[in-house]
Amino acid sequence: MQNNFLATLIHASQGQLNAVFYATFLSQTKHYSLKTKMFSQAQLQLHTIRDILRFSVSQFNQANLFFGHGSASAYDEAAYLILKTLHLPLDQLDPFLDARLTDNERKQVLDLIARRISDRIPAAYLTHEAWLGDYSFYVDERVIVPRSFIAELLQTQLSPWITQPDHISSVLDLCTGSGCLAILLAHCFEHAHIDAIDISNDALEVAHKNVMAYGLQDRINLIPSNFFSELSAQRYDLIISNPPYVNAESMDTLPEEYRHEPDLALASGEEGLDATHLILQNAAQYLTPNGLLIVEIGHNRDVLEQAYPQIPFTWLDTSAGDGFVFLLNRDQLPD
Repeated sequence: MQNNFLATLIHASQGQLNAVFYATFLSQTKHYSLKTKMFSQAQLQLHTIRDILRFSVSQFNQANLFFGHGSASAYDEAAYLILKTLHLPLDQLDPFLDARLTDNERKQVLDLIARRISDRIPAAYLTHEAWLGDYSFYVDERVIVPRSFIAELLQTQLSPWITQPDHISSVLDLCTGSGCLAILLAHCFEHAHIDAIDISNDALEVAHKNVMAYGLQDRINLIPSNFFSELSAQRYDLIISNPPYVNAESMDTLPEEYRHEPDLALASGEEGLDATHLILQNAAQYLTPNGLLIVEIGHNRDVLEQAYPQIPFTWLDTSAGDGFVFLLNRDQLPD
């Protein structure tokens, strides 16, 4: 940004620069200079992980970063980025707090911290790693950063709604993205074959990388499809989906961090329910007689219930409450 302003100044006379432009230039170059000076001082004066952690948290707070992609606070995100960059166990910060860094290590960490601030890139994209529970996944900007309350529910094999998990033989993951939920499903239901679909070929390339990493290519079938459009007459014991569900108003005000994620995986019409409407209208014909549908819908419970007053949604308890994931039996769905 500074270079663009300097180029303009070089090729323009003072008389051609209006007061607003010049004031903006001074403000931005001053900010750039101060930030560069701050990180240059850090490179010279900070020596231990404790030093770098304190500095990073201060810089994150000052920059008003948004944390919604795996970390809940500036401290958590700074600790993760430091440990990951230094190839240290992610659950063992304390033993290393007073360890001194080499010059190269310090530069690597500070460069990553600076990118998190200047570009507002979610940490998962900087490290190409995201976690759901005990499972890690490769991610880049072709997919949204994995986050789903359904992952919590799978830890109990969807009990009490599924009483015999060994009898689940076929599962459909709609809008699979990075393939994270499909992989969790494969571990949760060990005898199940999983079809995982997504409209984005880019997303499916990322999913393929994750499926291969877990050695599940014989059990997870990745299918390019706009929801149900490319599916055959297959019926499933379970359909799960964490589809796009951000409404138009919220899309307009998303923090900058979310702008790095594919709009296709976030936006779902004026009320955030376009994808959910399509799922509800078609799911019954793809479920076995006793099949279940489980869908995550964000903060749209009230709008959904107003749109379908005749459907008896069961709302599942999650760490954030009971308004984010619903369950329906096949016979409760529209035909």
